[in-house]
Amino acid sequence: MSEFDDDDAGSADKMVAPGFSEKALLATGIRIGTQVRTKTMEQFTARPRPDGLHMIDYAKTLQRIDIAGKFIAATGAKNTVVYTSREHGAMAIEKFCELTGAMQRIGRFMPGTFTNPLYPGHLDAELVLVADPISDMQAMVEAGKLGVPVIAVCDTDNVTDDIDLVIPGNNRGRKAIAAIFWLLARATLVHAGQLTDDQPMKYTIEDFETKAEEEPRPEGAEEHISERRE
Repeated sequence: MSEFDDDDAGSADKMVAPGFSEKALLATGIRIGTQVRTKTMEQFTARPRPDGLHMIDYAKTLQRIDIAGKFIAATGAKNTVVYTSREHGAMAIEKFCELTGAMQRIGRFMPGTFTNPLYPGHLDAELVLVADPISDMQAMVEAGKLGVPVIAVCDTDNVTDDIDLVIPGNNRGRKAIAAIFWLLARATLVHAGQLTDDQPMKYTIEDFETKAEEEPRPEGAEEHISERRE
C-alpha cells in the first residue's frame, strides 16, 4: 500500500463488494482522520496530509471489518448491542440492526443499561459495538465492568486501551460511518451464512446514511468536522 496519496486513490477501481468499488469507498472519506493521532492509533495510519489530517490505512479498515463481522456472527447478532450517541450515525445503526438482528441503542445511554438488572431498559449483551469511543464511553465502561468484549470504530484521535477490537475509520463523517456499518453488516451476514459473497445487499450505503437535513448540529460541534469528512 502507498502512503494513501489522493492522486493514487483516484485510480483505485478494485471492487470491495458487489456494485461497490474501492474508489467509491474512498469517496466516502472513510480514511480521513483528524489532526490528532494517539499512540494506539499509529499502527493504523501513515503520514498526515499537507493540511495536517492523518490518513487511515483503509486496507486495515477492511480487514478489521471482516474480523468484526466474523466475531459478531460467532457471538450471535441477537446477543450484540450496537450503540451510538451521535445523530449522524443513527441511520447506520438502525439499518445494521434491522439486517442482522442486533440490539440497537441510539442517543443517551442510560446508566445501568448493562449493569442494573432492575432497570426497565436493561440489556444482556455478550458483545458491544460502538461508533465512537469518546461519545459512547458510558456503554464501554459498563461493558468493561461485566467483562463484555467491545468493538469500536476508532478515529485517529481515539485512545483504544479498553477496546478489544478496533475498526479504524472516520467515525465523524456521515458517509464514512454509513460505509463502515454497511460493510460490517455485509461481513456479519456473510459469516453467518445468510448472504453469499456475490449476493447484493437489501440496502445500499446511501440507505445507511443519515441525511444532513435529518441531522441536527449539536451545540459546540467541533469546526474540524467539515464537509470533506462527510
